[in-house]
Amino acid sequence: MTTIVKQGLRHYLESFKRFENGAGGPDWVRSVRRAAIERMAELGFPTASDEDWRFTNLTSLAGKKFDLEAGGTEPAVLQLGGLAFPGDEAVRLVFVNGRFAPGLSKLGKLDKGVIVASLARALSELREVVEAHLSRYLDYESDFFSALNTAFMEDGAFVYVPRGVVVELPIHLLFVATATAEPAMSHPRNLIVVEDVAQAAVIEDYVALGDQEYFSNVATELVAGESSVVDHYLIERESARAYSVGTLRVQQARSSNVASHTLLFGGALVRNNVHPVLAGEGAECLVNGLFMPARGQHMDNFMRVEHASPHCASRQFYTGILDGNGRGAFSGRIIVHKDAQKTDAKQTNRNLLLSNDAQMDSKPQLEIYADDVKCTHGATIGQLDEDAIFYLRARGIPREVATALLLYGFAAENLERMRLQSVRRYLEGIVLERLPHGSILRELS
Repeated sequence: MTTIVKQGLRHYLESFKRFENGAGGPDWVRSVRRAAIERMAELGFPTASDEDWRFTNLTSLAGKKFDLEAGGTEPAVLQLGGLAFPGDEAVRLVFVNGRFAPGLSKLGKLDKGVIVASLARALSELREVVEAHLSRYLDYESDFFSALNTAFMEDGAFVYVPRGVVVELPIHLLFVATATAEPAMSHPRNLIVVEDVAQAAVIEDYVALGDQEYFSNVATELVAGESSVVDHYLIERESARAYSVGTLRVQQARSSNVASHTLLFGGALVRNNVHPVLAGEGAECLVNGLFMPARGQHMDNFMRVEHASPHCASRQFYTGILDGNGRGAFSGRIIVHKDAQKTDAKQTNRNLLLSNDAQMDSKPQLEIYADDVKCTHGATIGQLDEDAIFYLRARGIPREVATALLLYGFAAENLERMRLQSVRRYLEGIVLERLPHGSILRELS
């Protein structure tokens, strides 16, 4: 272990000592925190020699000292109008630098029994539901950043949808990073519980107001009950200097249907972990993502889909569009356990390189212990088809417009898999802003 990595680990341990003295929460949470920080110290900072991190060098992150207390308090004035989703009139929970901002949040009329609150409040007032699920699924025993998040878990979002309730409007969880005196770190912890025969859509939205440097380490546990339907959206548009690690752990019961949609736009170094476990027979899961690194950005996507019961189906579709000297990585692993007969799993990773300096690493994997399954995987890395551009130009379409049309068509397949029309249209606008010459298409539409 290098000196820089050792110093980084020591900094987190020292920060935890200060945090633990002032942190709230019941005794069982304090015990989990202590177990997690001990495990984090045992695991040590991931390095390129770790197979799960072979495409990402974390030395720059390990060498920086981020201040847990630098986040400050809720600002007196913060304009969020441009960040509101169409249709989020009902519920919007806002967090500023990782801490709940009640003055900026909006809790409209909720369906009977639905709870949307900060995790800090839930820990003190809703112990029965929280204790049954919090930290029961996230694997902090083998993952450094999950252990780090668990050690510092104090605030974040708590969403609870009781049995049989259908939440019509999406629940918007907005995490805003603002300028701080010193580079700050935050470890939001989210818990989403959708019980049997219930339905909900949750949007996790991470945005920066400025180009400040900070470290965001987020973990979300999503529990889907029997025959439930859950749509989860994660939109990452952090500062171009941010270090961002996000982990989504999904636990699915019998006949549940979960769709995970991820869009990565910002950040200097981004790690996106998605880990669904299809634990109940007949469960279905969609893992859908679009990432667009450029100008020195590094985006690493690590997928792990576990089929633990028979007759389950999963689909993975991840698409990368890389420009400038942007770098991307995709590691997709499908694990089929011994008893998970009749598994139907498919994994696809497609990537476009728009520059000779862009770099993409793709590593699809199958790990199968059952003998009656249908599993496929594949990956492609290429450039724009010059024949297709020539075809469009021959029909009077300028090269810039032709390029934008082809790129948007490449990205649109991921957008079309999103069930919520209002969210899909909003994200279409963000994608067009990021695509080369995409503004031309916006003006034409």
